[in-house]
Amino acid sequence: MASLLYRLGRFAYDRRWLVLAAWLVIVAAVGGSAAAFHGSMTNNFQIPGTETQRMLDKLKAELPSAAGGSATVVFTSPDAAFTEAQKKDLSAALARIKGLDGVQNVTDPFTTQAQLDGAAAKIADGKAQISANEAKLAAGAPQLESAKATLDATRAQLDAGQAQLDAQKKALAAQGLPGAAIAQATASAQAQLEAGRQQLAAGQARYDAGKKQADEGAAKLADAKAQLALAQRQATAAEGLRFVSGDGKAAIASIQFTKSTDGLSPALRQEVQSIASSVPGVNAYPSKELTQDISQIFGTSEGIGVAVAAVVLFVMLGTFVAAGLPLLMALIGVAVGVGGTFALTSVVSMSSVTPMLGLMLGLAVGIDYSLFIVNRHRTQLLAGMDPRESVALSIGTSGNAVVFAGLTVVIALAALVVPGLPFLAVMGLAAAATVAVAVLVAVTLLPAVLGFAGRRIVSRRRWAKAQAENAKSGHAEEEARTDLAKANRGWGAWVTRHPWISVLGAVVLLAVLTVPAAQLRLALPDGGSEPADSTAFKAYDATRTYFGEGMTGPIIVVGDLPAGLDAASAQAKEYDVADQLRSVPGVVAAVPGTVSPDRRIAVFQVIPKEGPASASTVQVVHDLRAKGADIQQSTGVAIGLTGQTAANVDVSSKLADALPPYLTIVVGLSFLLLLLVFRSLLVPLLATGGFLLSLGAAFGAVVAVYQWGWLGPVFDVTHPGAILSFMPILLIGILFGLAMDYQVFITSGIRESYAHGVEAHLAVRTGFHHAARVITAAAIIMVSVFAGFIFSHLTMVRPLGFGLALGVLLDAFAVRMTLVPAVMRLLGNAAWWLPRWLARILPDLDIEGARLERAAASPERSDEGEPEPVAR
Repeated sequence: MASLLYRLGRFAYDRRWLVLAAWLVIVAAVGGSAAAFHGSMTNNFQIPGTETQRMLDKLKAELPSAAGGSATVVFTSPDAAFTEAQKKDLSAALARIKGLDGVQNVTDPFTTQAQLDGAAAKIADGKAQISANEAKLAAGAPQLESAKATLDATRAQLDAGQAQLDAQKKALAAQGLPGAAIAQATASAQAQLEAGRQQLAAGQARYDAGKKQADEGAAKLADAKAQLALAQRQATAAEGLRFVSGDGKAAIASIQFTKSTDGLSPALRQEVQSIASSVPGVNAYPSKELTQDISQIFGTSEGIGVAVAAVVLFVMLGTFVAAGLPLLMALIGVAVGVGGTFALTSVVSMSSVTPMLGLMLGLAVGIDYSLFIVNRHRTQLLAGMDPRESVALSIGTSGNAVVFAGLTVVIALAALVVPGLPFLAVMGLAAAATVAVAVLVAVTLLPAVLGFAGRRIVSRRRWAKAQAENAKSGHAEEEARTDLAKANRGWGAWVTRHPWISVLGAVVLLAVLTVPAAQLRLALPDGGSEPADSTAFKAYDATRTYFGEGMTGPIIVVGDLPAGLDAASAQAKEYDVADQLRSVPGVVAAVPGTVSPDRRIAVFQVIPKEGPASASTVQVVHDLRAKGADIQQSTGVAIGLTGQTAANVDVSSKLADALPPYLTIVVGLSFLLLLLVFRSLLVPLLATGGFLLSLGAAFGAVVAVYQWGWLGPVFDVTHPGAILSFMPILLIGILFGLAMDYQVFITSGIRESYAHGVEAHLAVRTGFHHAARVITAAAIIMVSVFAGFIFSHLTMVRPLGFGLALGVLLDAFAVRMTLVPAVMRLLGNAAWWLPRWLARILPDLDIEGARLERAAASPERSDEGEPEPVAR
């Protein structure tokens, strides 16, 4: 590998114009693709196969109007309750928003609150009307019964009279009277009976009409009672739910969009906010879904981090040219890596963290990787090496370490595919690709640009001093003595002289910082995690102050209603389910919402007591799901949860479950790689153990600051809470890769000295001395870049930036520059022990480039060509 990279570096130096042109074409092509094909990004983290995703897919298919994203706008009147004019203007503004293209529906808080407030009066009025009607029916019932009794008595009398008359007719017929005589004799009596029957029929008709009227009244009364019962159930379901605050100073409007809020155009977002803010004397606070801008990935704080890195580079390398080269290489790598990521956003769904992660890592490793090579080249130039040979040798030695260091980072990031979470896999692959590009830039473009730079990477004063020193006889021996004397001073010398104190101090420090990690709690961020001066936080704060924290993260419940229900039965089923949902501890309200046209799908909104990221709301989600079996058994309605709050719980749970296998895979693969690189069993074990210590310390510090609120004002943590759910798995992958970077660089220096015949304990000291300066600068640069993201405009990136900055700081200085050399000093030659059978199997990768350096020093090199004078 070293020889291959040596030849690659020499080729890039010799064909510098060709290499530069090729990279310019790549940058232009990627930039053009990003501009032409970039799409929208999302901050909705979904996992296929979860209940949340299944319910959302069901809504999209069967009830599309309820499947779009939603946002809220909180209106406040700071001094007094809303005036009638302000209410009218706000309602008009909301009507304008409802008419915008892309808006499905808007809830007018004043109209809705008036309906809620008027519900009690309507129920009381309904009860009064029902009581009056019941009294009327009760008063009319005796009259109907009396009339019925009179009719029955009259009918009985008429029937008896008819029977008596019929008996008389039979008696006359028995006496032999003719029929005419009999009819004549009984005509008067028969006429009286017929008249009585006519009167009876008229009375029956009057009774039937009265009975019908009474029955209709009773039916209407029963229907009114049923409607009143539903109204009472509706009022009960909405208890605790308000859209206008009790003091009349705040109102909350809900806006339903036709698609996900992450897919909203910036123009629509701005128009909604502009209309909402147009009422004089009223403050409008749109929620996070409307105000978050995920199209921008680079802000002021990130720029400050890069500026600090530039200062460190200048201090170390001494010239603007030398300091600018690592920055330029990093920017080119980021342009290609992040630009390629943007170009894929139209075909691949990815979160806003994805390009931000690529930017963060691309800048950090891009600067560091180029710095290692530039520093090696600069040192060799000062020692009098031919520029062409120096560039090639730098790529073959330091470039070799860069390739393997980059490979550990790529492995750690690419392994994010293993947990099976699509959004996390996209993050990992995009970041891994950006790191791979940074490595390619360092070993191809950098040697070409070094050819253009010539000796301008060294200041004139330093160059003159080096020439004078090189001209002295015996300067090599003198330089070796000076180098050894320097190695016997400083931090590395102190650590190797006091190894037990160093080990104990580093372990105790990291262990103490790890303690808070035991209380790590994961969730996705809500508006409360935004900066205190942001509109999103003000909306969150106003919502929880006036309407309760649960209104900031409602839970959506989807119910499968039985087939064949009419409208009244479907409504009754909804309230049956709502009653069951409301019985779950921690639920403030459970309100039926939209029903599909075929009355098979019903949507409920459940308001928890606390916010979406709180532990109690997570428990409410679990309890609602556990309640599903009881609800189905008692009502015949199967329920499922969806919405962002439920999705956040699912994502956090899946990520927590994925942590152990991911850590095992990453550590295992990287252990094998380090075993190949250093041909030692103990060095990879030491590297892995040190990483676990620094990882625990980073977790503990993140919990202390972002979950407990320690030093909150310093880091702008206004609302401490649960940690970003995918932060731990990203921190594991990234920090492990970067930790192995420093392990490779520091151990390569020690291994190089050991490979050149230096005694083991002395090799630790001299190797540390050779690598310490550049690793210190590289760590400070990486910490500066990551620290720039602590105050990022994307708040979900902040704890990740903090964790990475502190993790790299601790890993570089407490582990790699203290614990590792101290332990290796104690181990001595045993640090490089490898079983003979394993030594025969493993290839010798020669990452230190020892064979390459010996070959470069040999006068018999046939392919070296003539030395090239240093360009001025």
